[in-house]
Amino acid sequence: MDKEDKFPGFEALCNIAKLFASCMNDYLYVLDLTQDTYFITENARGRFALPGGIFHDVRKNFRHFVHPDDYEDLIKDLDEVCSGRKDEHNMKYRWIGQDGYPVWINCRGRLLRTAGVIPHLMVGCINEIGNSQTAADNISGLLGESSLHEHIRQMAPALRNAMFMRLGIDEFKLVNERHGMDYGDFVLREVADCIQRCLGPKQYVYRIVSDEFMVLDLTGADYNQMKRLYQHIRCEVDSLVARERYRAIYTISAGLVSLADLDNKHYDYTSYSETMKLSEFAMSEAKARGRNQLYFFRQEDYSAFLRRRYLNSCLRQSVSDNFRGFELYFQPLVTTEDEDLYAAEALLRFRTQTDETISPSEMIPLLEESSLIIPVGKWVIRNALMFCRKMREKYPSFRVSINLSYIQLLKTPLFDDIRGILDDLLLPPDCLIAELTESGHLEDSAAVRSIWGKLRGLGVTIALDDFGKGYSNLTNIGNLRPNIIKIDRSFTLKALENSYEFDLLLHIVKMVHGLGLALVVEGIETAEELARIALLEPDYIQGYYYSKPCTKKEFMNKYKVK
Repeated sequence: MDKEDKFPGFEALCNIAKLFASCMNDYLYVLDLTQDTYFITENARGRFALPGGIFHDVRKNFRHFVHPDDYEDLIKDLDEVCSGRKDEHNMKYRWIGQDGYPVWINCRGRLLRTAGVIPHLMVGCINEIGNSQTAADNISGLLGESSLHEHIRQMAPALRNAMFMRLGIDEFKLVNERHGMDYGDFVLREVADCIQRCLGPKQYVYRIVSDEFMVLDLTGADYNQMKRLYQHIRCEVDSLVARERYRAIYTISAGLVSLADLDNKHYDYTSYSETMKLSEFAMSEAKARGRNQLYFFRQEDYSAFLRRRYLNSCLRQSVSDNFRGFELYFQPLVTTEDEDLYAAEALLRFRTQTDETISPSEMIPLLEESSLIIPVGKWVIRNALMFCRKMREKYPSFRVSINLSYIQLLKTPLFDDIRGILDDLLLPPDCLIAELTESGHLEDSAAVRSIWGKLRGLGVTIALDDFGKGYSNLTNIGNLRPNIIKIDRSFTLKALENSYEFDLLLHIVKMVHGLGLALVVEGIETAEELARIALLEPDYIQGYYYSKPCTKKEFMNKYKVK
């Protein structure tokens, strides 16, 4: 670059970028290297989690919206540019969108030098590469997502009573895998034609991404009319499959969003990103509920979805932050005959950083669905056994009982993990009671039986939990050969309230004892309940009568362990 080259200053370049931004889909930026200041055009602020359109302390603020896995590479490349070792920045990496999800971008920038040698400014352009932003789609022959965006922008005042129906081809991936991309493109064209044939005036269709289409209805139609439209489209698609002699089998699912029914306090009906977000949720719900159906957007369903997403984020953050927010509570198991302390069940609790306590019934399924139960489960095992080691200083035969997840059994080296932790803590295997909840998962699971057998062979005590709760199969006792059967409180309550159920429980106790197994009755809360259940002669009692689940410190104070 010639030493005599002159360039506009930072403010002038920002104004030029603003002028160009109004006529392009990409995002323009200016970086002032001497003032450590960054400017980006306004259209990027609604798309990405930026701290503002202009900000200082660039490297620190980049952490807010650059994907953490890409941050170091970005800074390394920028340092090379800023040091003058190269004149151009060109990277493909990820920014975080306003919805919290990563967005792939291509970021290019050119270094401008003052006096020919001193790096002073960098100007550049950012464009998204993860999603198509074309105005039209050559495969389906439909207008594309950016055209839908522009239509919504232009029609904003008239959108208050609009309907959005997002349609997706079920099992489209299999169509491509089995019959090739060319046939997949044929299906896309034909399905687009099916949709178009069903539309009337003031109804528009766009191909927005992959196998998904959006119908924008401006007729003022109600739910029943839109349902009939969907059924018409579905019949057309079924006929298409039949005409092709069932070469490929696929159906179509749809999610319907009515702007008129949305709460204005929580939703900006002129916002393209919000419309797309709600319609994507609605279509995903249709697929999750069995496919080949129409789902009508419900705010309560969406709130539950956002709640799950928020809690998943909290749980992931906690795991990455050394399990901050997780805590173990303990509830004693005592002998029926002399009320001596036998063991304690470790119960997982979680509190968010905003100090909200999350119930186990809400937390555990999320941990299992996300597979976070794998690291959390290992943390539970280690911390529960550390507690057991401390308790054994005063109660040498004390044991700790831990609930195990099927995810742990089937997706982790659980046996090796348990054996390794026991060895690390110098504890014998008989200090651990491993509990597995009785359910349909137990049936015909060779993997579960194998791991259970190895644990039992090691010397770990095996307990079958929640016996009598909804699902009971005596075959599981034979398959798993547990050492302990735990009677669920719901079964206990029935026995306390009904003589027939009491006699049934009595026979179960006799059967369990006849097999040489021990029995725990859970959920005893009063002296009257204890006296009644004691007639059955169970081996151990667990319940509020002796103690509610309490913290490690409270438990140790209760049993005078220092």
